[in-house]
Amino acid sequence: MPMVNVQITREGTSPDRDAPTPEEKALLITGISEVLLNVLNKPLDSTFVVIEEVPLENWGWGGLPALEFRRQRQAGTR
Repeated sequence: MPMVNVQITREGTSPDRDAPTPEEKALLITGISEVLLNVLNKPLDSTFVVIEEVPLENWGWGGLPALEFRRQRQAGTR
């Protein structure tokens, strides 16, 4: 019985949204479950997928808060 925990930042995929949509989350759950079925032959009805949304200010990357890391990378200083 596999359990997959997916952590994503709480931000939308477009400027007018501040979180992933229920439809996007459903696609993640389906896709992850199908990979486990296809690769490890794990039945869909025994696979659990948990999506945790982490506020962006709680996400670090490269020793920096994620937004600062992105800003530096976009500016070419990272």
